[in-house]
This record gives sequence, structure tokens and C-alpha cells, in this order.
Amino acid sequence: MFTGIIEEMGVVRAFNRDKKSGRLSILAKAVLEDLALGDSVTVNGVCLTVTEKSEGEFSADVSPETLLITNMDSLNVGDAVNLERAVRVNSRLGGHLVTGHIDGVGRIRDRRQEDEAIFFTIEIPKDLLRYCVRKGSIAVDGISLTINQVSDRDIQVAIIPHTAKATTLGLKGVNGRVNIECDLIGKYLERLLQERGSEESPQKVDRDYLRRRGLL
Repeated sequence: MFTGIIEEMGVVRAFNRDKKSGRLSILAKAVLEDLALGDSVTVNGVCLTVTEKSEGEFSADVSPETLLITNMDSLNVGDAVNLERAVRVNSRLGGHLVTGHIDGVGRIRDRRQEDEAIFFTIEIPKDLLRYCVRKGSIAVDGISLTINQVSDRDIQVAIIPHTAKATTLGLKGVNGRVNIECDLIGKYLERLLQERGSEESPQKVDRDYLRRRGLL
């Protein structure tokens, strides 16, 4: 589990691709501290497993599914990437609950500066819009952000100067592709309501109901 608070920007040192999968090597510093083989790291919001670690870099395998549903297929050597290690149980949850499992890819349709803030309008797949609410949370390239507005085809988010400087979103322009992970809570609620609606008799959603479905 992650929080969407980016620890540093790494740099792609190598990206060796096979026919459908790949192996990514990233130069980093902060996330390498106490990082071990098998640990999870998000790269632009994508949860990857560390398969190799050496001085100043780590490597991870990228599955065909990951390349298919994220923007990682467009990464090149020298590109900056957002990095975050998995959260510790005793750590502060500075952003929101992020799994590192990408729901889809959005496209930046507009970028504008207003005072010190930068506003982005991002078109996302229509089937993901149902999980987006005004003032709700969303992860964009692994960055925990608050949704300012929602329309029938896109969302609007804003970043402060620190976020622009500390993450790759500050480097993104119009038509840039970004990984989208919607709020986990909305997905669970939708699933619970679907199950409740399919039952013959109304079911009270209480602790026993959640326990029987493995949610407690």
C-alpha cells in the first residue's frame, strides 16, 4: 500500500523490452535506503517489485498487462519518474490509500497557471468517471491529488509549486499521458451495493455483512 506522496524523482537508466514485457532500471537515491529485493515501489504510480539492487539504482520487471494498461510503454532512457516506497504501518498517511494498481490512462487536455497553482484538465476513460467526485481523491502518475471539478469526460486537479518541482507532473504538458488510479473506497462501495441489489431480500450492511465478505 502507498500514500501518493512522492519521495523523489528517479531517472530511467535502461528499459529493455521483449515482445510483450520489459525490464526497467532506474537511477535513484532516497528510495534505495533500506530497500530490499522483493520490496514494492511505485514508478509513476505503478506498483513494481524490486528484482535487483545495486549502487544508485534498482531494477524491476514489467509485465505485459502493465505495459498494456499504463503509460509505461512510452518511457524512454533519461525520462524522469515518480518514486514511492510502500508505506510502513507506523507511518503518517499523508495522501490517501493508493494500491499502485492502475485503472487506466488519462490525457491532459489543458494546463493553465493561476497565481502559483497549475490547473490540469485531464480526460479519463468514461468508466472511471463514476469513481470521481468533487473534493475526492485520485492518484495521477502516483501523486495523491484532490479533484476540483468533474465533467462528463474529464476531471480538473491543481498542484502547488512544490508538487510541480518535486514530481513529473510539473513537466507534463497538453496531450501528456498520465496513469490514473481512482479512490479505492469508491470501488468497494460500488461492489457492496451491487451485491446488495442482487440479493432477494434487503441486506443490512453491518460488521457481520462486511466480515462474511472478507472486508474486516
